[in-house]
Amino acid sequence: MYSRTQNENGTYNTRCLYCFMTIASAVETDRELARLEARHICPERALAELLAMEIAIESRKQAS
Repeated sequence: MYSRTQNENGTYNTRCLYCFMTIASAVETDRELARLEARHICPERALAELLAMEIAIESRKQAS
C-alpha cells in the first residue's frame, strides 16, 4: 500500500504506508511509479505477514 503525492512541477512522490519509506521522488509517470513500488521490499510488511502465518499455523495445531 502506497501514498502518492504530486509535486508542483507535475512529478510524483510515493511512500510505503507500512514502513513510511520514500520509495521514489520526482517521478514523471504512473508507470514508473508502479515499477518502483513493485520493487520495494518492505521489512515491516514481511514481518507482519510472517507473524500472521505463524499465528495461523498455531491456531490450526490447537484446533486439531
